[in-house]
Amino acid sequence: MGVESEDPIQRCFDASYRRLVGQLYGVCGDLSEAEDVVAEAFARAVSRRHAFERMDNPEAWLRTVAVNVARSRFRRRQLGERLLGRTHRTDDAHAHRPPLSDDRLALVAALRALPTTQRETLALHYLADMPINEVAATLGVPVGTVKARLSRGRTALAAVLGGSEIFGGSHA
Repeated sequence: MGVESEDPIQRCFDASYRRLVGQLYGVCGDLSEAEDVVAEAFARAVSRRHAFERMDNPEAWLRTVAVNVARSRFRRRQLGERLLGRTHRTDDAHAHRPPLSDDRLALVAALRALPTTQRETLALHYLADMPINEVAATLGVPVGTVKARLSRGRTALAAVLGGSEIFGGSHA
């Protein structure tokens, strides 16, 4: 066991995996998908071990990779569904739930109704508790875009939740 505890990727996994899955659950809206994209991010870290071990903030890198993997999968799924003329099935969306409060689960369900860009931005800023500039870096967009998405996303989320604003407007 001493060898594993000395491995920087294993230490990062032990410290970050659950937190990253929780953050990506908000982005993806599906626990299995969140687990898959975080696992893919760690697989990429292993394949780039030397560069990963020299990173100042490996968790931020993993989060960015996982968000990008989730985006790619979402785009491929949309394309496949359009080509097949099918809509996304959510029958088993509640089959795999993380141990979260009912309020948090309701919030994630409401986030699924939002456009992807707003959902990602809200989840990273509020659920992952990332500052606006870090959200911008993770998503690869300007800070002003993040602020606009947060504003529009809060308004859209309030409409989905029946008018009750869940996030205060002062963060952006």
